[in-house]
Amino acid sequence: MENQNLTMRVSAGGVVINNSGKILIVSQHGNSWSLPKGGIDPDENEIDAAKREIYEESGVKNLVLIKSLGTYGRFRIGKDGGEDKNTFKIIKMFLFITSDIELKPVDPENPEAKWVDKNEVTEILTHPKDKQFFQSIQNEIGL
Repeated sequence: MENQNLTMRVSAGGVVINNSGKILIVSQHGNSWSLPKGGIDPDENEIDAAKREIYEESGVKNLVLIKSLGTYGRFRIGKDGGEDKNTFKIIKMFLFITSDIELKPVDPENPEAKWVDKNEVTEILTHPKDKQFFQSIQNEIGL
């Protein structure tokens, strides 16, 4: 049965790699882990939105854009950590590098961020589509 209340939302975010080769992941609502991303404001382009979301969810400001990593879609993660079938997200992802190490999220809905080894990212990410996306770009980003 089709969901009559389905909302489509476009998001932008990033795979952020630090000088030690670790990948940034963020906690949403304290109950799920994802790559940093979020909505695009009306006055922003995709790259500016990705940088703002990364900053809000991790405190990382010093970002150097390497390239676009493409787009994928999935349902939003709900406050309970499960899928919110009312909101489908089109997620545009970019590859960034940073020399920042300290993580201090400023968004209260994303209370924690951490650097993880590239081999641990897939097992830590909560949403299956996030896991699939990360696996699909690993060779492209040299991991």
